[in-house]
Amino acid sequence: MNRVLAGLMAISVSLGAPMAGAGELSETDVKRLALEAILENPEIVMQAVEILRQQEEQEKAAAASSVLNDQRELLERDPNAPVIGNPEGDVTIVEFFDYNCPYCKKAAPVIQGVIGEDDGLRVVYREWPILGEGSVFAARAALAARKQGKYEEFHWALMDLRGRANEATVMKAARELGLDEDQLRADMNAPEVDAHISVSMELASQLGFSGTPSFVIGDALAPGLIPQDELERLVENVRKTR
Repeated sequence: MNRVLAGLMAISVSLGAPMAGAGELSETDVKRLALEAILENPEIVMQAVEILRQQEEQEKAAAASSVLNDQRELLERDPNAPVIGNPEGDVTIVEFFDYNCPYCKKAAPVIQGVIGEDDGLRVVYREWPILGEGSVFAARAALAARKQGKYEEFHWALMDLRGRANEATVMKAARELGLDEDQLRADMNAPEVDAHISVSMELASQLGFSGTPSFVIGDALAPGLIPQDELERLVENVRKTR
């Protein structure tokens, strides 16, 4: 029995529709009874849709919880992921982002704000370039800047770019920061750059994220732009549960 029919039948029973034992019903019987119930109570279609939506949300939450348990170390302590704030902080925020995402740009000052006010906070960045070739180039360049000790500076510079991040705008920002352009281009193809982006893609998929920015704070998944006070509340929730 498919999930739509199951949802309709569950509501039919709640409305008092007569039911034979489950083992006595064929799928044809189920469809006939479901149709009769719909004709008598058209509103049950929307109720069935809502039941399915709730079931899907519960399944997604359970799957995400399993991923958090299994991948906590990789999410929060991956040595191949950039960390800003206090590297020894007691609470970790993981942000999946793209340099061409306008909401990620709006999230940048929020992150700066919480770091500035909370010296126990560490932020792990997962470069997740999903908005085209310019995003991929920017992510690779940012990760490559680690070799020159300028990831964080370059990160904020790319977040401040006006217009789209692409090869021309990214390299212009690199030169303005004094990065060695030839070295940067060479380091963009390093295996650790490939590995970081690949892991970001896999983790985002496992967690059910569909866009940027997306955050992981303790056991909370928070897709989308978050106000600073809400982010601070989520951080404090982590501390309270320890």
